[in-house]
Amino acid sequence: MRTRARPPLSSPEPDNPDDLHDPFHRRQAHGPRTVRDPPGFLSKQVFSPMQQLPYALRSLIRAVPAAALAVALLPAVAQAQNVAIVNGKGVPTARFESFMTQITKQGNQPRTPELERQVKDELVLREIFVQEAEKRGLQRNDEYKTQMEIARQSLLIRELFADQQKKNPVTAAEVQAEYDKVKAGAGEKEYRARHILVEKEDEAKALIAELKGGAKFEDLAKKASKDPGSAQNGGDLDWAAPANYVPEFSQAMVGLSKGAYTQEPVRSQFGFHIIQLEDVRDAQFPALEEVKAQLEQRLQQAKIGKFRDDLRNKAKTDYKFSQ
Repeated sequence: MRTRARPPLSSPEPDNPDDLHDPFHRRQAHGPRTVRDPPGFLSKQVFSPMQQLPYALRSLIRAVPAAALAVALLPAVAQAQNVAIVNGKGVPTARFESFMTQITKQGNQPRTPELERQVKDELVLREIFVQEAEKRGLQRNDEYKTQMEIARQSLLIRELFADQQKKNPVTAAEVQAEYDKVKAGAGEKEYRARHILVEKEDEAKALIAELKGGAKFEDLAKKASKDPGSAQNGGDLDWAAPANYVPEFSQAMVGLSKGAYTQEPVRSQFGFHIIQLEDVRDAQFPALEEVKAQLEQRLQQAKIGKFRDDLRNKAKTDYKFSQ
């Protein structure tokens, strides 16, 4: 069971890359942990905008002789502007380059001839399918129109927040100020503790009795603790500042001498704890360069969040938001 009082500085990135600029995205709690991250920082995750192409081309599509002749007779400039011609309609090179940019830059993939061929295959297939859909009049379908409006909104929202981020970058001074604030709040000492978490006070008292009878703390933690994050490690919580835990836990922990454990159960919102203090040391804090990227990301998210909230607060609407 998690015992920290404060959330990490940066939240996990969304599974959907569009959520980076989606003002309606809400991060979900991922459950409690007690294994401690580096002081307040999380590594930046990189998400691909396209995990794979929607269709795997199993065989090359062979054009009919008449179509091949038509393409051959097109002016050179038309061929340069298009990746291919499908039933007299061009597949623009600009569309191809846009796809390649998404995959290579955002997807962190190298641009290779094989990848280019796969993207071209996909774009030509799309054009073939789209033409057939339009031939059937599916673009006049009400459901299609609704989905197109949703897609239009999503794209505009993404572009809005990307534009806001570009025009309001995080400055070096802001990063330094945030670093100094976090460092000051981390405290001068770090503690390495173990704990056993149970639901009922009687259970905790019984375990304390076993400890007094000579039982090993680690063995009891593995057997009885309800904290999935530390039980398998004998209740070990690793090094952490007191501020990382809920007040009841940290107050009891800092009051212990090395090697001692709490003689009475410590109650918190998670249950009842038995805490053992292993060691104390001067706080270890990362250098600015080590966490600069995470701080920039956190500050940028805060700016985007404020921009989103400001727009919502200024809007004139009869709708009442849930929060």
